[in-house]
Formats: sequence, structure tokens, C-alpha cells
Amino acid sequence: MNDEKSVGRVAEVFAAFLKLGLTSFGGPIAHLGYFRAEFVEQRKWLNESSYADVVALCQFLPGPASSQVGFTLGILRGNGLLGGLAAWFAFTMPSAIILFAFALGATALTGPVAEGILHGLKLVAVAVVAQAIWGMANSLTPDRERVAIALVAVAIVVFVGGSVGQISAIVMGAMAGLRLCRTDGPAPTGHLSLSVSRRAGMVALALFAILLVITPLLTARTGSQGFALFDAFYRSGSLVFGGGHVVLPLLQAETVTPGWVSNADFLAGYGVAQAMPGPLFTFAAYLGAVMGPPPNGLAGATIALVALSLPGLLLVYGMLPFWDMLRLRSTAQAAMRGTNAAVVGILGAALYSPVWTSAVLTPRDFAVALTGFLLLTVWKLAPWIVVVLLATAGAGLRLI
Repeated sequence: MNDEKSVGRVAEVFAAFLKLGLTSFGGPIAHLGYFRAEFVEQRKWLNESSYADVVALCQFLPGPASSQVGFTLGILRGNGLLGGLAAWFAFTMPSAIILFAFALGATALTGPVAEGILHGLKLVAVAVVAQAIWGMANSLTPDRERVAIALVAVAIVVFVGGSVGQISAIVMGAMAGLRLCRTDGPAPTGHLSLSVSRRAGMVALALFAILLVITPLLTARTGSQGFALFDAFYRSGSLVFGGGHVVLPLLQAETVTPGWVSNADFLAGYGVAQAMPGPLFTFAAYLGAVMGPPPNGLAGATIALVALSLPGLLLVYGMLPFWDMLRLRSTAQAAMRGTNAAVVGILGAALYSPVWTSAVLTPRDFAVALTGFLLLTVWKLAPWIVVVLLATAGAGLRLI
């Protein structure tokens, strides 16, 4: 009887998150609002304070916050890991399938109109990343200390470059935060209790660390492109602090720099991803499909999507039993404030290169990108509407 009840709950979780995976437009902050309306107000799976606790945990950890919140809610409702996986799969697959289909059809887009649409999608990326920086800077760098951390992060990324520069900037941010951001308000209060044992949590955290260390070693030893692909996306997923848009510079360094994906394809796919419901991390499915070296296609899309999402899921599962202890430590809060400030700098550097330098080539391009930014920030239009408008504008500019 208990087995039947568990299966029924997992099916309920899958159906609820499939609905959200098909309809949740607007990015991670909007997703958290959809989750609250669906699971706190309508279905009453948990109360307001418990939901706030779940959100606090997922925003503290690296990874896609909305996917991690959904995964945690699935664990809560589905009585364990199977419920969490059902929630993640149902929420992620709709947009992943659409982006995979776009990747298969992107090579067929030729001619001036098609090229104009693709260029318009690059301009969407300019507008969206600028909007993300604007919002993140207001909330994550509200004082001189954190502005300084962000500026140092820009310098590190510019002068060091690549994934090494980004990792160095994040480490610098954490260390600077420990020294400069300790007295920034009280630590959070509250209690989060889910049915994950400390032993299970330790296994998840150990697996996270083992994969982070062993995959690059296997890549170097075997020369396997499959291991290299998994390593690149897994490492990127391990470093996404501060929101899904931060994955842009990380993935650009891992895929465009070594020549796996062209910069034009990268930005076009990122633009299309803004119009999709569900998590931005499904951009990985597009990248894995369009890669030059195999595995690509369906195999590449699967490896990339799983590798990018896995670190965040392992971390949130592993931290559930320990969250109450960690969240009250002032050192952990200070390090996270510094890390988030560094993330603003990393994303700011990415706005210039590769996003701006690859997309804004003429004064008309600048006007279109600025219009998209204002539509998002001032008129508050839904991102998918801005995608359609700027893609149409790109096609129109090619015909003038």
C-alpha cells in the first residue's frame, strides 16, 4: 500500500512539474513565483516559511536555483530522490527538446532573412545579459566593498582569461567576502527538515567532489572527447553562482574557445533559449547537439544537459541534512556575498566579449539591442516577446 502511495505521489510530482515546464516563461525569478503560486497557495504541499527555506538553500549553493528548488520540492512531495528526479525531468525536458530540435534545424537556416533572424537572436543575448547584470548589480553589489570585488573580478577575467580566470575570480570573491562582508546584516533564521539522511547527504557530496576531480584526469589519460565534454559542462555547472545567466561566460570558455562550437551558433542558441519555458540550463542540450567533434547530436545533447545539471542536484541533495547548521555561520554568509559580487564582474566581462563584440557590429545593431534592453527593464515585456521582436528586426535589417 505504501509503495502504491509513493508511486502515486511521484506521478503527481511529474504531472505538476510537466505543466510548469511547458508554461514557466520568464527566467529563474519568475519560476520561483510560479512554484510558490502552484505549491504553496494552490496545492498546499508546504507552507510559506518552509518554501522560503528551500529557496534560501538553493540560492546559497552553485547551480540553477529554480531547478534546484523544483528538485527539492519533488523530494519533499515524492518521499525521496525519485520524486526529486521526476520533478527535474518534467520541468527540464520540454525546453530541452525544443532547443535540441532547433539545433538540428539551425544548419538549414540560410539566405539573408535566416541570417538576419540569427543575428537578431545574438542581439537578444546582448539585451538579456545586460538586463541580468543590471538586476544583479543592484542586489548583489549594493556597497563600495562589493563593487570593488566585482571590478577586481572583471580585471582577473580580462587578464587571465578562460575558465582559469573565472575560477580565480570566484575564489578571490569568496576570500574577499570573508574579510569585507562579515557585518552585512543578521544570518537567516528558520528550519528546513526533509527526509534525507546525513549518510545520503555525505554520499552525494562525495560523489560531487569525485566527479569534479576524476573527470579531467580521465580526459587527460584517455583523450576521450566524451569525457572532455562531460568535464567541461560538469565544471561549468559547479561554478554557476548567482543565477542561470552566469553559465554564459563559463560555457563560452569551455565550448567556443576550444573550437567545439562557433561563436555565432553559441549566441544564436542563447538567444533562442530566452524564449523557452523552463530552466536556462537546457541551453546545454543545444550546445551538445551542434558541436563539431562527436559525440554530438542526441548523445552530445544528453551528456551536456546531464553534466551541467548534475552538480547542482548533487549539492542541494547533499546539503539538505546540514543546511540548518551551515546557514547560521557568519563566515559562510560572508563568503557567499563576496562570491556573488565576483559573479557580477564575471558576467560584466562576458557582456563585452563575446556577447557585445560578436553581435553589435553597426549603429543599427546598437539601436536594436538597446530597444530590447529597455523593453525588458522598463516596459517589463516577457522575454519570449522580445525574442520575437528582435529576431524580426534582425531579418528586417538584412532586407534594407
